[in-house]
Amino acid sequence: MLLLPAATHPMGGPILALASTLAGNLFIVGSIANIIVVEQAKNLDVRITWKDHARVGIPFTLATLMFAAAWLWLRALF
Repeated sequence: MLLLPAATHPMGGPILALASTLAGNLFIVGSIANIIVVEQAKNLDVRITWKDHARVGIPFTLATLMFAAAWLWLRALF
């Protein structure tokens, strides 16, 4: 939200929204939802470590960001 005034490109808003939303999956502390899930799992005696999360979070984040970039690129073409 703080960067939105600096986004002068017509696609600046969607790009900021997509990047900030999807990048939250990269690290546990990237999203409050990630922290809640890890805490709830701990209450159920399931341990999710940084390494466990990174093993899934990094590839997922990269894949979704690449998909979003392709979608934005195609949207700009048409």
